[in-house]
Amino acid sequence: MSLAEAAAREILHLALESVADRMQDSLLASALSPVAREGMDCAAALFLADGRVLAQANSLPLLLGGMIPAIAALCRAFPPATLAEGDGLLLNDPWSGGTHLPDLILARPVFAQGRVVAFAATILHHQDVGGIAPGSVPPDAQSIFQEGLRLPPVKWRHAGVEDAGIATILAANTRTPHMLAGDLAAQWAAVSLAAREVAQLATAMGTETFVTGCEALLVESRALLAAALAALPEAEASAEDALEGDGLSAGAVPIRVTLRRLPGPRLAVDFTGSAPQTAGPVNAAPSGLLAACFCLLRRIAPGAAANHGLLDLLDLHLPEGSLVNPRFPAAVNARTATVKLACNALFAAHARLSPAPAAAPNAGVAVVLSIGGTDGAGRRWIFTEIVAGGSGGRPDGPGLPGLSADVSNARNLPGEMLESVAPIRVEAIERRRGSGGAGRHPGGDGVRRVYRLLSGTAEISYRGERHLAGAPGAQGGGPGAPAAARLVRLDGTPHPLPSKARIAWAAGERFILETAGGGGWGPAQQQGSFTK
Repeated sequence: MSLAEAAAREILHLALESVADRMQDSLLASALSPVAREGMDCAAALFLADGRVLAQANSLPLLLGGMIPAIAALCRAFPPATLAEGDGLLLNDPWSGGTHLPDLILARPVFAQGRVVAFAATILHHQDVGGIAPGSVPPDAQSIFQEGLRLPPVKWRHAGVEDAGIATILAANTRTPHMLAGDLAAQWAAVSLAAREVAQLATAMGTETFVTGCEALLVESRALLAAALAALPEAEASAEDALEGDGLSAGAVPIRVTLRRLPGPRLAVDFTGSAPQTAGPVNAAPSGLLAACFCLLRRIAPGAAANHGLLDLLDLHLPEGSLVNPRFPAAVNARTATVKLACNALFAAHARLSPAPAAAPNAGVAVVLSIGGTDGAGRRWIFTEIVAGGSGGRPDGPGLPGLSADVSNARNLPGEMLESVAPIRVEAIERRRGSGGAGRHPGGDGVRRVYRLLSGTAEISYRGERHLAGAPGAQGGGPGAPAAARLVRLDGTPHPLPSKARIAWAAGERFILETAGGGGWGPAQQQGSFTK
C-alpha cells in the first residue's frame, strides 16, 4: 500500500468516526430523558448497506455492540433495494437483535447517487415503554410481556413522514408519551445529520470509491486483530462469575466462558456451562454478549478501528435456552449485570491466555435505578439513573472511583437535575471511601447516594449486584466491599434491599445506595478492612 493510499484510508476512517461522534453529540444535546441527556445512555454508529458495523461514536460499548444484530435484522426485514430516501426503521425486540425493551433502535438509510451506501443508526434508553413498573425495568418480571411494548422491525417513517399508526401505538404504551416522542425526534435528528454528511462524503468520493474504501477499513481492523491474536498461545482458558439471584430467587446464577485461540488465527468464545435461562429478568439477549465480546476484541487490539473486521475473527457460541441466549418469552430487562459479569469473566479468561499481567476485576455492576410516582399535587414523574462502582486496581496504578468500566460508559446524574424532575432531595453524592479492595494498587471506591422523597408516593425498581461478596482482588490484592441499598423508614428503621428489588417509597423516607468497590491488585503492605 502506498503512502497516499494509507493517508486516504486514514482520512476516511477519521471522517466516519467524526460523523458518528457528531450523531452522539446531537443525541446528547436534544434528548429529553435525563438518563440519555445527562447519563449518556444512548449511542450512535454507522453501518454498511448490508448491516456490518463501520464506525462507532465514543459512547457505551454495551449499546454500540448491541446495535450490530439489530441493524442486520432491519436489513433482512427491509432490504436496502426496497427503501426510499427518508425512511426510518425501528425495533426493540430482543428476539430481533434488540437488547431490552426501553432501548429503541432507529436506523436511516444513507443514499448517494441513487443507492443505499450505508445506514446511520442510534439507540437510546427511553424513559418508559410500559410494563408493570415505572421505567419498564421491573426486577421481578417473569416474562417479556410484563416489561413493556415489544416492536419487531417496523418502518416508522416513510420518505420522512412518520407512520401515524405506529406513533399512536407508541404513545398509548408509555407513561411518558411526550418524553418518548421527544427522544425519538432526537434520534431522528441525529441519524438525519449523519445521513446528510455521509451522503456528501460518498458523493464527493464517488460511491464505488467510498464502498471500496470502507471495505478496506474492515480489512485493516481484521489484520490488526489477527496480529494481536497471533501473539497468544494456541490454548484455551476459562473463567466464571455468578449473579446473586435472578430477582425472584436468591440462588447463584453462574456465568462461565471459555476462550480458545484457534489457528488462523481466530478466537472462539464459548459460554457453555452458564446457567439455564432464569425465571427472573437477568437473562441477556445475544446482542448483549456480542457487545461484551466486541469489548474484549477491542481490548486485545486497541489500535484497530471499531468495525466489523474485528468480528470476522470471532466464533461465538451461546447455548440456546441459557442465561445468555434465552428462549421467548423470557424476561430480559435486568441484563446489564449479566453482561458486565460476563465481560469480567471474558477479561479474566483472556488474562490467563495473555502473558501480560491483568488488572483486578471491576465492581462488576452498574446499578440501574428506575423510580416513578406522583407528587403531592398528583403529577406523575419518572427518572432512571445508572450509578457506577469502582474499577479494579491495575499493575501500573490504583483503580478509579465511581467509574463506568468495561461495557459501561454512563455518566453520573447531577443531584440538581434529579431534583428538577422529581419531588426528591438528593442529600448526598459522595465517594464511598475505603470500599475499594486493599492492595499495592487499591481498587477504586464505589459511590454513596442518598435520596429523600419530599411528597407523594413512589415505587423504586432497583437492579444491582455484588451485595453478598465484593469484586475479588488479583495477585494477592483484597476484595472490594460489597454493595448495599436500604430504605430508611419514617421511624428510622432501616429496611435493607436485596440486589434486585421493587419497593414502595413514602414521603419523608430516605433511600440510601452504596455501590461496590473494585478489587485490589497485589499484596498490600498493611491490610485494611472496610466497615459499613
